[in-house]
Amino acid sequence: MDAIKKNAMKEIILALHGGLTPSAAKERFEKEVGDVSSSEIAEMEQSLINEGMSPDQIKMFCNVHALIFHASLEKQATRETSPSHPVYLFKLENREIEKLLIQLKETVETNAHYESPEFRVRLREQLTRLRGLEKHYERKEQVLFPFLEKQGFMGPSKVMWGKDNEIRELFRQTISGVDTISGRETFLAYRQKSLDPLLEEVDGMIFKEENILFPTCLEKLRPGDWVDILRESTEVGYVFIETPKETDFLVKELRAALLEEPVVQDSTVSFPSGSLPLKELMCLLNTLPVDLTFVDKDDEVAYFTEGKARIFTRTRSIIGRKVQNCHPPQSVDVVEKILASFKSGIKDRFDFWITMGGRFIYIRYFAVKDAQKRYLGTLEVSQDLTDERKLEGERRLLDERA
Repeated sequence: MDAIKKNAMKEIILALHGGLTPSAAKERFEKEVGDVSSSEIAEMEQSLINEGMSPDQIKMFCNVHALIFHASLEKQATRETSPSHPVYLFKLENREIEKLLIQLKETVETNAHYESPEFRVRLREQLTRLRGLEKHYERKEQVLFPFLEKQGFMGPSKVMWGKDNEIRELFRQTISGVDTISGRETFLAYRQKSLDPLLEEVDGMIFKEENILFPTCLEKLRPGDWVDILRESTEVGYVFIETPKETDFLVKELRAALLEEPVVQDSTVSFPSGSLPLKELMCLLNTLPVDLTFVDKDDEVAYFTEGKARIFTRTRSIIGRKVQNCHPPQSVDVVEKILASFKSGIKDRFDFWITMGGRFIYIRYFAVKDAQKRYLGTLEVSQDLTDERKLEGERRLLDERA
């Protein structure tokens, strides 16, 4: 980016945060900067973050920033993308989101019977359907943002993710507020407080994605990145659209070409989803709030975790012991039934629960199989759920601030 243009943009944004009106900022921008690319906007915001500006401050003025850059961004030619490109699929979802926004607005504008139960039911149904866009946001946050971060762009994950969460909160507020509608006056208050801000923010996020985020991604990310993004996008899933057949085919081909076997080298285990030193892997497994016991395909106990609060007694002497010999004679026939069902493929899971010493214990057995569906063994997972059964309401991550 041209240094003079970059400094001018930063000065205008800083002045905006310092009290300059949006109209004055827009006038200065058109005079001092002119046309600007999406990546230049992203670089400028990233530079402000690097220099100490809080992402929350940038998020607070995010909508105003988009307004200032609007004319310049719309002049940029959009890139053609194939139906199997992740950006194409994001935009396809946005078109469906826009249709749902139109339907909601029509419901609001054309229905005068705000006090009727039918109106509230229809409004809630449409809002609930639109809320499906959270899958769109999740794919953006969990798949797209990490690749930008690898290029040194932390801004989207710090700023846009915050805006996504504001929209999520607006959804909760707007859907729960439907029950407050009892006539025209209560509806107008509801619309001003919740519904209109929600629709405006959802529409604004489409603009931010398509004029800032996606063009920046197309400029910054490599072809290989998009291959990984396409594959991982399928793991998260899509909303409002059918995945194009060619995309399904590509993902299947990509999966077939991937190395899905773990590799151990220099005391580190490399999985397709990440790597861990052996010592950390052992500590991780022993930290899980469950007891794990693995019986191999020959019915011999091969491994168990050694957490601090074990539910059932396990000693290392059982390693290599036939699992049938680890149970009293009265229950061996049930053990055999479970193993036979897993080996034949009739079932993949059995669940049991008992009360032991006044505690509620949940015991699950899972068939462990490889990618070719070959039986590898049985996993027993035992967990004390006594305290969890008492949980009510919600406790969110942000509640920890209180």
